Amino acid sequence: VEGYSDNGNNGVVAYNGGRLEVRPSYQREFVYGDAKRNAVIDTIRQGFPLNILYWVDREKEIDGKRYEVLDGQQRIISICEFYKNNFSVKYPDKEKYFRGLERDEQEEFLDYELMVYFCTGTDSEKIAWFRVINVAGEVLNDQEILNAVYHGVWLSDAKIKFSKPNNDAEEYKDYLNGSAKRQDYLRVALAWAGNGDIEGYMSAHHTETHATKLWEHFESVMNWTRNTFPNYRREMKGIDWGSLYDSHKDDNLNPKELENCIKELMKDDDVTNKKGVYAYVLNKNEKHLNIRAFTDTQKRQKYEEQNGVCPICKKTYEFHEMEGDHITPWSEGGKTEMNNLQMISKECNRRKSNK
Repeated sequence: VEGYSDNGNNGVVAYNGGRLEVRPSYQREFVYGDAKRNAVIDTIRQGFPLNILYWVDREKEIDGKRYEVLDGQQRIISICEFYKNNFSVKYPDKEKYFRGLERDEQEEFLDYELMVYFCTGTDSEKIAWFRVINVAGEVLNDQEILNAVYHGVWLSDAKIKFSKPNNDAEEYKDYLNGSAKRQDYLRVALAWAGNGDIEGYMSAHHTETHATKLWEHFESVMNWTRNTFPNYRREMKGIDWGSLYDSHKDDNLNPKELENCIKELMKDDDVTNKKGVYAYVLNKNEKHLNIRAFTDTQKRQKYEEQNGVCPICKKTYEFHEMEGDHITPWSEGGKTEMNNLQMISKECNRRKSNK
């Protein structure tokens, strides 16, 4: 806890006047919830062992720091934040901050022994350690693993824009799934900029000195989205706006006409995937809408009414050889209702679909 400091974008340090870099560039943000954070302190209070901490022993001191945390950031920050009186825990049965502990309790807390394994080796060996030992605890997601591989100045700049507290991407959080601190915003931006090839994009750019291009592309996508669909709906959260932008950014789109179409589709009970409405109004592909299908009960009833005869080819079929078909297609105003249902052979349905 000696020298512990969280300087936001400048990182987190601790130990012996700040000689331990708690959050290197490849590490995630602090993601422990209150329960896990408090459990760390309770473990120490009861004298139980915490899992091993892994620190990298640098061969040469860099900026006065001798070590960096390979695994254990969440536990170290939990300990230091409690020591700094930034949260309270039951100790043992009353809520107390560190400053509220009896002197002997404080000394017992500070005398608790941590088990630290010191890792040495090349950067590639360090990353290999990181991949292996982080399979337990707060499990890494795919983006956090990639951050470990492609860490550096470029990634640090990208994390300022997409991952750090109060990052610029927060302005668009209503359009994005996940959370910034688990690298979800960064992952979306990388997918959009790399046409889905996140690792390829990181590999191509991670040696650069800043991530301005990544941010500019992300902001271009978001500005296009807001201008094209100015009336926000909750269904817009989590859509792959990057792909829609790439395909339609040069189209001559009329936002008012699109909005009128969206309103009608949102009211249509046959449209079961409302999020798909936005892709549909751009490319008219009905697959985005998941048009409501006829139920098995409706199809069986119609099959019996038709006596198994296909009205198109006039041949008789078993039930499993036929499919429910809209007499008037949905795209022409036909509803998924009994009076618009006919059972036709699979072959006839294919020919009709092709036409």
